[in-house]
Amino acid sequence: MVKYAEAEARLFKNVFVCKRCKVKVRAPNMKVLAGKIKCKRCNGSSLRPVRKK
Repeated sequence: MVKYAEAEARLFKNVFVCKRCKVKVRAPNMKVLAGKIKCKRCNGSSLRPVRKK
C-alpha cells in the first residue's frame, strides 16, 4: 500500500486506536503496553495498533 518507508512510518509507527471510541492516539509502544496511556476522548486504556490495509 505505502510506497515509501517514511510514509509508512508516519502512518503506522506509534499510532494506536481506542477500542471503545475509535479515536487515534500517537504514543510510544512501551507506554501503551504498560497501560500508562489513556484515550483522550473517553479516558479508556484499551488501545490496539492501527491496521495496515
